[in-house]
Amino acid sequence: MSRKRAVVSLGHEALGYTILEQWDAVKVTAKALADLVEADYQLTITHSNGPQVSMIHKAMTELRRIYIDYTPAPMCVCSAMSQGYVGYDIQNALRAELLSRGISKAVSTILTQVTVDPYDEAFYEPTKTIGRYMSAEDAEIEIKKGNFVKEEPGKGFLRVVAAPKPIDIVEIDAIRTLADAGQVVIACGGGGIPVIEQSHALKGASAVIEKDSIAGKLAADLHADMLIILTGVPCVYKSFGTPKQEALDALTTAEAKELIAREEFEEGTMLPKIEAAIDYLAKCPSGSVLITSITDVADAIKGKSGTVITA
Repeated sequence: MSRKRAVVSLGHEALGYTILEQWDAVKVTAKALADLVEADYQLTITHSNGPQVSMIHKAMTELRRIYIDYTPAPMCVCSAMSQGYVGYDIQNALRAELLSRGISKAVSTILTQVTVDPYDEAFYEPTKTIGRYMSAEDAEIEIKKGNFVKEEPGKGFLRVVAAPKPIDIVEIDAIRTLADAGQVVIACGGGGIPVIEQSHALKGASAVIEKDSIAGKLAADLHADMLIILTGVPCVYKSFGTPKQEALDALTTAEAKELIAREEFEEGTMLPKIEAAIDYLAKCPSGSVLITSITDVADAIKGKSGTVITA
């Protein structure tokens, strides 16, 4: 079997929502990833970081409240912290799982920056909520700093940040070099650290990048044979959550676009995954996209489960 180059995108289910949950979750995730390695897939892995970056942001904000001399950590720093923390757990769990199967393969995490456009419309209409619930007084302080907040009735206020589109993956050459050398690479965690180019410097942006969007771009930039998106359901469904729910085992990009126009896919869950698939296949039309769950991926690569999207 010839080795297939695959980018694997891990969702929240692969990581859990707390430190202890993550320790347990990555052991299960490592088994699924090791199954792919054993099936002769060359893996580059990206992952979500929503709960993790929110936890770090909360912790750093509370530290500043208790110790006034500490400087609050900006979102770009929180994103960098989450990349290191999640990557550390995934690479150690996967390395251990591979060694237990007699496979000696390096697993590396790359701290990855992704450039964004400072004039992206997302900066004018932020949508991603992060951090802890705040009082009206704390929310007013954030507003005075120039930050956006959103009220959830009965719960409090949350900070809201932009979700701009990715432009370039700054460390793509390093990722490609390690992947070409046969290593398993973990990169672009949480969508990557959003940065804005200013002359020769990169300045962190107060934003987060959609992890499915960066997965599609990473797969396209690496000219991967396959994009594998692991989520909480075994496949893509039409009329999901209704009595008419129907599993889809295969889709073309044209069919996917038609279903998007009919609003079949929920924003924030399946829709960005389908959009990432379409973007990747537009640049790599000979590739394919597999959407399935962690528990089903071993069967899905044999055609027994999941949804395959092609150009």
